[in-house]
Amino acid sequence: MPRMRSVDDGDELLARLRSLTAQARERAELQRSQVELAIELQRGMLPRDLPAAPGFRLAVRYAPACHGLNVGGDWYDAFTLPDGRIALSIGDVQGHNIEAAAFMGQVRAGLRALASVTGEPGELLARTNDLLVSLGSDLFATCTFLRLDPSCGVLESARAGHVPYGWATADGRSGIAEDEGGPPLGIQQGARYPVSRYRLTTGEVFVLLTDGVVEGPALDVEDGLGQVVRLAGIAAVAGLDATSLAAAVIKGAERVGHDDAAVLVLGYDEHGRQP
Repeated sequence: MPRMRSVDDGDELLARLRSLTAQARERAELQRSQVELAIELQRGMLPRDLPAAPGFRLAVRYAPACHGLNVGGDWYDAFTLPDGRIALSIGDVQGHNIEAAAFMGQVRAGLRALASVTGEPGELLARTNDLLVSLGSDLFATCTFLRLDPSCGVLESARAGHVPYGWATADGRSGIAEDEGGPPLGIQQGARYPVSRYRLTTGEVFVLLTDGVVEGPALDVEDGLGQVVRLAGIAAVAGLDATSLAAAVIKGAERVGHDDAAVLVLGYDEHGRQP
């Protein structure tokens, strides 16, 4: 005859099940708390206000991770330099956890601090890279840094392993920036970052973004960039404002299956400048 389990055996089994359930609940609560903390870290480090200059329009959009416990380190930033020019940056930290969010804060703070010494994009990225390498972290970040001179409409750009940005003009031209870049920040001591220079024309737009906007399970990066360029082209020809373009680009990221996604749009309207 089969051996019948005693009442004590049943009680022991129930006790074990209750213990395992409690442990699983504790782990889930801890993970949820870590994700909430990381999201708050991200949001707290993003700028509350954007700099303004006559004739230039800035617009940003940010969508945090929306899948499970993935929390990335995407960021954007915009601030006025000591000489009156405007600094713009966008970037992405490798990894999807609270460490990535914290490292993002270090990168952004390093860029801001060193920008008080030099706002030249190539030199700034080089100095930030050396600083991050010296910290000895296992993480790294990609970044695009731009310096805008509102007095003459000159835009200088340097890129550290980051996805290229798109551009479009009111006369129907558009494309993806083909400027040469350097390696991601925090990997190679002494890395150098070439600088590209542009003079904006009225109606021109630049769309900076992170790879969560243009690359994911549902889309490869080339097709994603192509979609962004098409949106920028439509906006430039139609004279849509930077805010509308940024909203349209981040809306497209919802179909990509992104982790984090950030968009920063710069638009120029010469007629908005003071005579």
